[in-house]
Amino acid sequence: MTGSEAIRYIESQTSSTRLGLQRTRELLSMLGDPQKKLRFVHVAGTNGKGSCCAMLSSILRAAGYRTGLYTSPYIRCFNERIQVDGENIPDSELARLTEKVMPLAASMEDHPSQFELITAIGMQWFLECDCDVVVLEVGLGGELDSTNVIDAPEAAVIMNIGLEHTEYLGNTIASVASAKAGIIKSGCTAVCYDSEPEAMEVFRRRCTEVGAEYVPVDFSSLALCDADIHGQSFEFHGERYEIPLLGEHQLRNAATVTEAVHVLRRHGFNISDTALKNGLCNTSWPARFELLRSEPPFVLDGAHNPQCAAALAQGLRTVFPNRRFVLICGVLGDKNYDAMLSELLPFTEYALCVRPDSPRALTADRLAEAIRDRGVPAEACGSVGDALKKALSSGRPVLACGSLYMAGEVENLWPPILKAELRRECRRRRAAVPPEERRELSRRISDNIAQSTEFKNAAAVLSYRAIGSEVSLTLPADGKLIAYPKTETDGSMRALVPLSDDAWETGAFGIPEPIPELSRELAPEELELVICPCVGYCGDVRLGMGKGCYDRFLPQCKNAAVLCAAFSAQECAEIPDEPHDIHVAVITEKTKT
Repeated sequence: MTGSEAIRYIESQTSSTRLGLQRTRELLSMLGDPQKKLRFVHVAGTNGKGSCCAMLSSILRAAGYRTGLYTSPYIRCFNERIQVDGENIPDSELARLTEKVMPLAASMEDHPSQFELITAIGMQWFLECDCDVVVLEVGLGGELDSTNVIDAPEAAVIMNIGLEHTEYLGNTIASVASAKAGIIKSGCTAVCYDSEPEAMEVFRRRCTEVGAEYVPVDFSSLALCDADIHGQSFEFHGERYEIPLLGEHQLRNAATVTEAVHVLRRHGFNISDTALKNGLCNTSWPARFELLRSEPPFVLDGAHNPQCAAALAQGLRTVFPNRRFVLICGVLGDKNYDAMLSELLPFTEYALCVRPDSPRALTADRLAEAIRDRGVPAEACGSVGDALKKALSSGRPVLACGSLYMAGEVENLWPPILKAELRRECRRRRAAVPPEERRELSRRISDNIAQSTEFKNAAAVLSYRAIGSEVSLTLPADGKLIAYPKTETDGSMRALVPLSDDAWETGAFGIPEPIPELSRELAPEELELVICPCVGYCGDVRLGMGKGCYDRFLPQCKNAAVLCAAFSAQECAEIPDEPHDIHVAVITEKTKT
């Protein structure tokens, strides 16, 4: 079984919401009750619990604890639901544990759901990894959520409360709070975000009933110090902290986390002030007022209910006053999307509507109609990718929100789509340089490369032949072997040294390339310098043509330095950095050697 097969198996199981602990307890019992050998911080709430978990995990790791993190739903990939020390469970381990759990689940008369299966797999993985502590996010509610099979946690943290899942949790704040309060057990300490008074009374009463310590979070001493697009700093109880997460609501979330840390210290955890501050400062949590691009801004937020939308609106007022956005929006039909639109449309110039990947999703046409009825232009798009292409090509600020299902698609799709848009813009700027100026700039760049230590020390160099408006290199041979790329339609590449002036042909991508029969081939490990062309660059991130030829070839060049030739006109303010991207020194006409 592969990781993908494991995920398909889990997701093929029933996703219906069947609250109750018996199935999870039975499955975990057959696994030897791994949860009974672990320590937990259990986190519930309507909004903010994911951010709270991310902050707590970061702080505990900074304090030196081997930390498990269990969250839902996922944004970028399924494996991120189960993490140890910030690393997703590997595909191989997910597959192995799924194969272990499958026959146990099949033997049960009442078969477990998707969430119950992944909860059991997570508990087993955390035990096998010898986690010192696990930060455990509730899936739905609290009392009857499958994560509540654990014994008393070190701390039960309950975040902001609002009306949600009323068909399961009840249609009053008190009934929702009562479900959340079910994670509070005898012997633990309950840290409670200052919510509605009726919710706080439920939490206080639950603590009294079960014999738990009650710690309400008092926000009266919380004060914002500074904020910009990179994060914000705040004071709480006289101490100053910094977080990279944007939005006023994240200050309250962070304050709640600091109270939880004080509780963990009383429970024996050695968490220094430095670990607390560093952990907060280094927290990463996608799709929560996440700034994917700073100018024009591109904000991604998983806001999926009225409370989240209100928090997002407050953040937009603070960080981007007087800015209006192209809104990419998709919502679930069972959410109060009318209230969400009331919060978001004042910031909207134009809306692109999509249907999130969920059977509960509202159609794009219905959402567009609802937005147009409120006087804002809107159109339905066939996919998130189509909406992203339209939004990014507009050159306007972009806001994507409405559903965590949609947020995951945006996270995965936007880098290649933005790169395609950047390529078009960079090619336009490069071509706008007059031909005679391009020739002069190319000469300067060639001189700069020739004077570089990398070139002087290299006996075998891979260069390239320019096409269109690229930098045209003229490099001195000086006894060096100068090779050029030969590319195939599958994206593979070879290094060939032409043996005569007529050893050239037009290659698969329209580029002048050496004829193999009239050339000498160099093995990748023979090369000591590779000079890459590019369409654009930002710092040391190279934006290529998107074919991936150099990405595949360079890892084979074990002994080669790498340089990139570009006009300064090709510089980008930002390029999304993906794992396969080439980081390389860029030589322009302005480079000082």
